[in-house]
Amino acid sequence: MILLDENIIDNQRLLLQKWGIRIRQIGYEIGRKGLKDDEIIPLLHKISKVTFFSRDLGFYRKELCHAKYCIVCLSINQEDTAHFIRLLLKYQEFNTQSKRNAKIIKIRHSEIRLWQIKKDSEQKINLL
Repeated sequence: MILLDENIIDNQRLLLQKWGIRIRQIGYEIGRKGLKDDEIIPLLHKISKVTFFSRDLGFYRKELCHAKYCIVCLSINQEDTAHFIRLLLKYQEFNTQSKRNAKIIKIRHSEIRLWQIKKDSEQKINLL
C-alpha cells in the first residue's frame, strides 16, 4: 500500500491517481485529519506492507526502520512531490514493496539517502 501523509497537497495526490498509482492518504481513507506524528508509527505497525510518504523530515531517523514498512521523506518542492514518488516507485531498487520494506528513505532533487535495518551506515544513491 502507498500511504500519503496529509501534508501532501491535493493536486499532487490527484496527479498520482491520474497516473494510475493506487494511493491512500491520512485524513481521507485512513486515520483522521490532524493525526500527530507520534500516532503515525503505531498506525504503520497495524497496516503492515506499507510505504508511507511524507514531507516531514522528522521521520528520517534510523531508529524508525522496521521490517513491516518503509518511510519516505520528501525533501523537494511541493509541486514536484508526485513526480518524485513515481520516480522512486519505478526505480529498480525500490520498485516493489519487499524491496522498500525495512528502509527509511530521504529523496532530494539530486540524490536518495537511506537507512536500512542491519546496516550501520547511511547509503547514498545519486540521481544525476
